[in-house]
Amino acid sequence: MATITTWFTLGLLGELLGTAVLAYGYTLVPEETRKRYLLLIAIPGIAIVAYALMALGFGAMQSQGHTVYVIRYVDWLLTTPLNVWFLALLAGASREDTVKLVVLQALTIVFGFAGAVTPSPVSYVLFAVGAALFGGVIYLLYGNIAAAAKSTLSDIEISLYRTLRNFVVVLWMVYPVVWLLGAAGVGLMDVETATLVIVYLDVVTKVGFGVIALLAMMDLGSVGESAEEPTAVAGD
Repeated sequence: MATITTWFTLGLLGELLGTAVLAYGYTLVPEETRKRYLLLIAIPGIAIVAYALMALGFGAMQSQGHTVYVIRYVDWLLTTPLNVWFLALLAGASREDTVKLVVLQALTIVFGFAGAVTPSPVSYVLFAVGAALFGGVIYLLYGNIAAAAKSTLSDIEISLYRTLRNFVVVLWMVYPVVWLLGAAGVGLMDVETATLVIVYLDVVTKVGFGVIALLAMMDLGSVGESAEEPTAVAGD
């Protein structure tokens, strides 16, 4: 358990540093983007609380002979919908598609948790349902949401959308593999190793997602300022 606590502590430090960087970045992005930018700060900010509690030994329960970190699922239930919500806002997606996307992502986590605390073989059925729901998330991100982005965004903004979308989809696809290989699944991966992998993924997906968006939004602000200068000169 000492090793697991170490991983949780390192995860906490990573989320703290990432949140601090993103909070500072709030002052660097264009004012018109700051409202949705707050989502990027909230994602690792929520994780700070989750990792602090887990590092202190809270939020774990025994189920089906293995440890389930309930707070980890609460963290994902709150943060992963924020990731996809940000993507929908960036793309200018319709309210209907945005709601579908957020709800499907939340249900993916709910069924993943249900599978972790339910005996086999029902656990695998619940896991499969969660995987199917995640398939729906991917379908929307590459379908309707992507179409909205293509019709409303500039080339630079479309590139940002695609980068962020591919970033989270690829990394999030590792989580089900860890679930299957870990104690909730076939048990080929011990708890310490699974915890290390998940901590790494959490920090990269939460902080990395925000940093990529921050850098691109700063560039967009610079492009906007450059475009305004000739107009101002002409006005003079």
